[in-house]
Amino acid sequence: MMSKVKTFARAIGEFFTALGQVKLSRRSAPALWAVIAAMIFLGTAQPTAYGLEFPMTTRLELPNSANLTSTNLTIKSGMPKVYLSSQLSEMAIVADISRQVEMARTVSGAKKVAKGLMKSQYSWGERQFECLNSLWKKESHWNYRAHNYRSGAHGIPQSLPASKMEVISDDWRTNPVTQIRWGLHYIDLRYDTPCRAWSKFQRSRYY
Repeated sequence: MMSKVKTFARAIGEFFTALGQVKLSRRSAPALWAVIAAMIFLGTAQPTAYGLEFPMTTRLELPNSANLTSTNLTIKSGMPKVYLSSQLSEMAIVADISRQVEMARTVSGAKKVAKGLMKSQYSWGERQFECLNSLWKKESHWNYRAHNYRSGAHGIPQSLPASKMEVISDDWRTNPVTQIRWGLHYIDLRYDTPCRAWSKFQRSRYY
């Protein structure tokens, strides 16, 4: 009996260690904790309750934490499997966005994020990135906190007025990815390419 208790305690410890590596959003957390509560209930239930047969053990299978972004989390017991793939997909998206934002708070990270968005959303290559780099280096030195107190221009692309960036998100004051997304969108609509925007800046000192 003691060996079973020790085994169960060790399994619980390993489970919560793995769970600690999962970042939960506000929407995903209730669903996951509800599943955990059900698991604990099933694992400790009497063999019979209200005439229903319950398994004496319930096993939660967690994939390797490195693969949590792409695999299903399932609970195996006498009950049907519970799939949390949608919640995990949402968590993966949130984690990726958070990683991008933190990376873009540095100059090198902001450039990397911009380069990726240019390629994936606009099919702009290295030449266009060189023009964008020259443009935004002049405007803000790729500093998402850059603010022109005289004109009110703000952020990496120096949006004027700054509130224009709300079309992307209302976190434009502090989110460098929002600023980059708006800047690329603005350039695409008004100039077609970063190199044309850079040419305009060289002629007029603004774009």
